[in-house]
Amino acid sequence: MRNVRIWFKKDYECRYISHLDLNRTMLRALHKSKLPIWHTEGFNPHPFATFPLPLSLGFRGVNECMDVKLEDDSLDLRAIPDMLNPCLPRGIQAFDATEVIMKAGKVAYASFTMLISNDKIPSGRICNDLKELFAGEKIELEKRSKKGMKTVDIRPGIRSFDITERFDSAELNIVLSAGSSDNVNPNLILTALSHQTGEEYDADITRNDLYNSDMELFR
Repeated sequence: MRNVRIWFKKDYECRYISHLDLNRTMLRALHKSKLPIWHTEGFNPHPFATFPLPLSLGFRGVNECMDVKLEDDSLDLRAIPDMLNPCLPRGIQAFDATEVIMKAGKVAYASFTMLISNDKIPSGRICNDLKELFAGEKIELEKRSKKGMKTVDIRPGIRSFDITERFDSAELNIVLSAGSSDNVNPNLILTALSHQTGEEYDADITRNDLYNSDMELFR
């Protein structure tokens, strides 16, 4: 049995399907593709697939991945995207398949590109407001937990950032803590910015890559 990581993009209308629906879509595609995927045992066998770090609803993902187990060790991994893509909607397309190098638990950071805009506010002002937000020692927000609302500081979860003024938006490239133990969702940045300025913003958010704790690309 061979552990394989399938890489895919999630875009267009598929940005707005939940992780549960993505999982269902992938399982159906794996079944239709006739790939020699190992199936779970029991009364309702289905293709085994896991996702190292689910993508938030509405986000575009250009380097997403799914882990499967192949029963045929001799299968050429380069053939997997061509077998899988005819069974997938246009918003989800596989582009590579590789051996699993890092375990899912090694994910520690994720990089995002956020295009932040407001029809009534110049992009230069949004850039300045973002710089002011990140200049503070703390960025505190009220966040819901299992025990109720609590105040959290998301500033330690921001590893790096870069702000660029565009014609109609502020482009924020940012690396945030990710994974099971510490996860800063980019939407929290928008919430913090809104709290600071009293304004609401639109944002187009793309997740670019995942990294381990040493900032090595997740592979």
